Amino acid sequence: MKTKNYNTPDGLLSCLALLCMLIFAPGFQSFAQNTKHKKYVVIGYVGGYRGLVDTSLVNANKLTHINYAFVNVQNNRAWLTNLKTDSTNFRNLNKLKLKNPDLKILISIGGWAWSGNFSDAVLSDTSRKAFATSAVDIIRKYSLDGVDIDWEYPAQVGAGNKFRPEDKQNYTLMFQALREELDRAGKETGKKLLLTTAVGGFKRFLDLTEMGKAQAYLNYINLMTYDYFQDSLGISVHHTNLYASKMYNGQDNADKTVAEYIAAGVPASKLVMGLAFYGRSSIVAENTQNGLGVKTTGKAQGGGYTLIKDSLTNKNGFKYYRDKDAKAPYLYNPISRQFISFDDEWSVKSKADYVKDKKMGGLMFWEYTSDQKEYLLDEVNKAFK
Repeated sequence: MKTKNYNTPDGLLSCLALLCMLIFAPGFQSFAQNTKHKKYVVIGYVGGYRGLVDTSLVNANKLTHINYAFVNVQNNRAWLTNLKTDSTNFRNLNKLKLKNPDLKILISIGGWAWSGNFSDAVLSDTSRKAFATSAVDIIRKYSLDGVDIDWEYPAQVGAGNKFRPEDKQNYTLMFQALREELDRAGKETGKKLLLTTAVGGFKRFLDLTEMGKAQAYLNYINLMTYDYFQDSLGISVHHTNLYASKMYNGQDNADKTVAEYIAAGVPASKLVMGLAFYGRSSIVAENTQNGLGVKTTGKAQGGGYTLIKDSLTNKNGFKYYRDKDAKAPYLYNPISRQFISFDDEWSVKSKADYVKDKKMGGLMFWEYTSDQKEYLLDEVNKAFK
C-alpha cells in the first residue's frame, strides 16, 4: 500500500488540509467546547462590620470575588456606618488585586442586622432610584466592582424588620434600578460592574419574591444553604446539609433548594451554592442517635471550622460522625450532650462535585475569618482545579 510522504511540500499541504477539516468538523467543535475548562466562582464574604480587616490573612489567589459585609440602609440610601474603617478596608482590599488582577470586590448591602430599612428604601420609583444611585456612588468613589444585596428578607419579618406584601414586586424593581445605575457607571469607567444577591435557601423566600424575573438583572444568586439549624422541629438537625437526612424528617437541604430555584426560572449557571465555614451547636436531651435528630434543650457555641478541626474533632470528648445520606458531618459529645453541625473537607468536596454536575456558577461561603487556616477554601480550590 502506497503511503503519502508528508515531508514534501504537497504532503505538508495535504496534512494542513486534513487538520483544518478536523478542526472545523462539527464533532470536533463540540468536543472542544465540552472539554473547555469552566471557570467557577469562589465568593468569600469578608466581614468589615467588626472594624478593620486584616487583609494580610485574605488569600487573593484562592478567590474570584470578595463580598464586603456589610453596608447599611439608612434614609433610603446605602450608608457606610463606619466610614473611616470602611474606606480603609476598601483601599486595602483593592491592593489584593496586585496579587490577583481578576479579583472582584463588591459591597454587600444588608445582612441579618441591617435589612430593616430595605422595604422603605425600595417602596417607590423615587426611593429606588435614590437607593440605587447611592449604592453605585460608593462603587465609583472606591473603585469597586459591584453590588451584592443581602435582604433578609423581602415580605418577611427577618430580625424584626419592617416588611410589606409589595416587597415581592419591589424586590425585582430594586434590581432593575441597580442594574441601570451600574450599567451607566460601567459605560463611564469601561468596567463591567456586577450585581449579585444572597437569598434564603428555603421555599418561602421563593414564594415571596419573583426570582424568575429578578434573575434577569443579576450576575449571580448566592444561595444561603446554611443555617438550616434554625429549624422549627425542636430537634438537633444539620445546618448545611446537601441532601435530606434519613435520621429525622427535616424540610431543608441544598439539593432541594437548587431544584426549587431552577423550577422558579433561575438558570443553574447563575446559582452559587453556599458553604458554612462555621458550626451550629445545641445541647440535646438524651444520648441517642449520636445526638442527631434528638430533642434539644438549648443552644451552644459552634465555632469556626479551624477551631472545630484542630481542637474538637475526635478530641475533648467529641466524636466525629458522617451522615452519608445527607453528605453532612457532625460532632457529638455524650458527656456534655453537645451536638455540632458544620461543613468539612468531605462535605465541601461533595458540594463542589454537585456544582459541577448541575453546571452551577460556583461556591460561596460565610465567612472568611471562621477558617483562618483555609482548610475549606483549599478544598474548594482543589475541587475546582
